[in-house]
Amino acid sequence: MAIYPLVCLWLFSTLTCCLADDLTYVNEFYSKTPQKLSKYSWFGNVRLYQFSVPEDAVFVRWLLTVIRGSGFNCENQNIAVHFRAGAPPVIDPILTAFPNSTVVSLAYNLTLTVRSGQVNNATLFNVTQPVSGDWFLAAHLPKDDGKIEQQGLPSCSYMFQPQMYVRRAVDTPILMANIPLTQTLTAPVKLAHLKVFVPEFSSKLDSQLKIQACSVEGVPVSDCGLLVTLGSSSLGQSSVFTTNCSGVKPCTISISNPPWNAWMQVTVETSRPNVTATFSISASSTVGCKPLSIPSDFNTSFSVVGPSLGASTNNASSRPGIAPTGAASNTSEKTCLWNPAMFREDQDVLSVRFALPNGNTSVASQFPTVLTLDLHSTTDSGGVLTVQLDLNTSSLTGAFGSVRACLTSSAPVLQLNISQSCDTAFVQGYSLEVNSSETKALLRIPFPDAALWYLSLQTICNNSDDCANASAAVAVSAGLTACIDDCGPHGECRLLRTQSYLYAACVCHAGWLGWGCSDSKNALPFSQQLSAALLLTLSNLLFVPPVVVALHRAYHVEAAVYFFTMFFSTFYHACDQPGVTVMCIMDYDTLQFCDFLGSVVAVWVTIICMARLQEPVKYVFFMAGTLIIAMAMQLDRRGLWNLLGPVLVALVTMVTAWVYRAVKRHHCYPPTWRRWVFFLIPGVMSALIGVCVYTFAQTDANYYYTHSIWHAMVATSVVFLLPPREVHMPPWGWPAKLCGYRVCRSQKEELYTVT
Repeated sequence: MAIYPLVCLWLFSTLTCCLADDLTYVNEFYSKTPQKLSKYSWFGNVRLYQFSVPEDAVFVRWLLTVIRGSGFNCENQNIAVHFRAGAPPVIDPILTAFPNSTVVSLAYNLTLTVRSGQVNNATLFNVTQPVSGDWFLAAHLPKDDGKIEQQGLPSCSYMFQPQMYVRRAVDTPILMANIPLTQTLTAPVKLAHLKVFVPEFSSKLDSQLKIQACSVEGVPVSDCGLLVTLGSSSLGQSSVFTTNCSGVKPCTISISNPPWNAWMQVTVETSRPNVTATFSISASSTVGCKPLSIPSDFNTSFSVVGPSLGASTNNASSRPGIAPTGAASNTSEKTCLWNPAMFREDQDVLSVRFALPNGNTSVASQFPTVLTLDLHSTTDSGGVLTVQLDLNTSSLTGAFGSVRACLTSSAPVLQLNISQSCDTAFVQGYSLEVNSSETKALLRIPFPDAALWYLSLQTICNNSDDCANASAAVAVSAGLTACIDDCGPHGECRLLRTQSYLYAACVCHAGWLGWGCSDSKNALPFSQQLSAALLLTLSNLLFVPPVVVALHRAYHVEAAVYFFTMFFSTFYHACDQPGVTVMCIMDYDTLQFCDFLGSVVAVWVTIICMARLQEPVKYVFFMAGTLIIAMAMQLDRRGLWNLLGPVLVALVTMVTAWVYRAVKRHHCYPPTWRRWVFFLIPGVMSALIGVCVYTFAQTDANYYYTHSIWHAMVATSVVFLLPPREVHMPPWGWPAKLCGYRVCRSQKEELYTVT
């Protein structure tokens, strides 16, 4: 472990020496606790880490460390790591089908490999000009092969720890609107950092760079090799815009629909060595539409959506319309954007509802209607954003063709038509459409970005001659839910947590897969589910012979334990089924505890019974062992020592008693070879076969068969291993005549004596 301080020291020196210029840079270090990785079968197997990248960060380096634990014959192992800014990564490593109407963009990922001879792997991952805010890392092992590993046995385990090193500029120059800022790049400095604020309702951002002087080692040149970049890296598509400024002419870079109310990173760098370049740079944003001021007496009874939308703002005085820039509350101005108010209702954890006060909104053809969905809180990014449109066909007017909608984050699409995409400057948008034949449209986005989302709607005409008055009423339903359709009938929605961050995912049953448990390619049919349930439950009836044998040999306590085990194992497995063949007679946790307790106690009492201790001592062992086993089960039900510990103690007790009798009698114990050949050896072999099948052969696919074999082998071994009845003890533990003369007289004499 001594390598890690050296790595950290090297990283510190690297981050401190690189990219030195007139700005002041500081370093910040963050580390997360190592976690054990699991094989992937659902998102709950993923180890999720949350990092906060500060404002003005110019460089981020992650140190990804994988440490292999103890194990035998560990081969090469791949570890998948996924990165995403703004929300947890959406991943699909086992290639499942997403539910209908669900749109996803898979996260950026890389693969780390731990070779068979390696103990650890340390990988560096760099991001230049990262977007500020929350970044999420998800790590997991490859697809789960279905092998059920017994907890406590040596295995090839892997620990993963991410550490983040940030380089941040604390005095980044700010570009003011339409005010040129002069900067100089002098070798060895090759990079200049700036930022500009984009106000709300900006439809365009322009940046112009003009080279004033450029020289290489004092000799003027005409090509500085400058590159201007707008935006920050988010490892997503089109996260930055770049343009070359190699000549002396001014160069301009423009982007449409930039993110609103956000700082935009601007960098200028040169690819030529020993260059000295002086340039001026300016930026300006175009605000196409601004809303009219809301009246000071605005209250909850204010109608934010009128019955119809026209080109004139004669009705705008009674509702918050939006007029062109620079226009006052003048009814003669034309409306270019409509922005009905939406209210947000927080219902529960990862449960939010958005609604219009009037239930629906009118959508015109001349201008878009923009609805705002506030998911800016980080706590909202762990669920599923659902948007549904419902067209009111009785409200169609004019040359109505359809209503097109675009859902985007950070900035809306301000002009919609048939050919235009729903993408903004740096964000991929999602499209919906309703018409007279398809009146409903649904869209679901797992793990939406923590940002303001905008739903832009506009009527598309089918006849340009009569397009001015085309409109429609659309009911909009939007909200945040924990899981898609609550995981449907074949899954269960579970709330997960990493430190203080909450998110949700579906765990699927009966072979169903996917984010909504809707992928049926590996689903178990009903007949197979029923067969599995019958195998696991009816195989417990094999404990009836041990109960009968124990009663016949007058081992009544042991018979009660075997019956307890048979009863709770039967109903635990009936309740533990993954599909529809489920029957629970009581709480699942109670059934599981009783099943695990009965199984271990049955082994304990059988071996102690084989030791043939004196009755008071035997029952002390029975009771003390049961209490200790119950305590251990409460601490860790699946621990290896819960079974191995009682077995070892019972075996030591039995062997000690047998050796004592053999020494005292000067004869091997048990004394007859028939007892060894026909009872002890078959019983031990049956128990060993059951243990081997239970420990090494169980998988998710054959669990129903192998666990049923375990039931059969354990029950069979008990029949063979139970010692014969004591010589003085009658069959079933009582005389043939239960209330014969001697018994009754003895009881009376004893009663008289006591009296």
